[in-house]
Amino acid sequence: MTKNEKFKRVEQFLIENQNAHYRLAYSYVKNKENALDIVQESIFKALQSIDRLDEIEYLKTWFYRILVNTSIDFIRKHRRITVMDDDVLDGYLPQTEDVQTDMDLLDALDSLTAYEKSLIILRFFEDLKIDEVAAVLDENVNTVKTRLYRTLKKLRIEIGEGMQDETDQ
Repeated sequence: MTKNEKFKRVEQFLIENQNAHYRLAYSYVKNKENALDIVQESIFKALQSIDRLDEIEYLKTWFYRILVNTSIDFIRKHRRITVMDDDVLDGYLPQTEDVQTDMDLLDALDSLTAYEKSLIILRFFEDLKIDEVAAVLDENVNTVKTRLYRTLKKLRIEIGEGMQDETDQ
């Protein structure tokens, strides 16, 4: 495959999956502008390093790895900055419809480490297979399975405690 053909395939992939890429970045930073910045920076990094993509069938996991790492780097760089979550901001605006969100799940996800959040987001929100998650995170498949199991157990405990707090009130 020529470099030009590879570039066209990458471009097509990025355009066709732009919503999924935005959603993944947003799940890390919970802010529209920051998510867009992360996606833009990830695309720039991908296009700069397109020569490192040896096999085009790994395009999805290759780009997701770039996107996840860029998201985590962004969080590390901006750790001291507190940005008001878009959901909180929307809470101050008049509601035109009744929107319900599972706040226990959102709170529990926010309590996870960046790696744990990556596991959950990639596996369940982006619907990647375990071997694809392992490729994105550059881990052994069995390691991903074990850590995913532990993370799910941690989430269940976190959500259970949240539910317990509500019943105590």
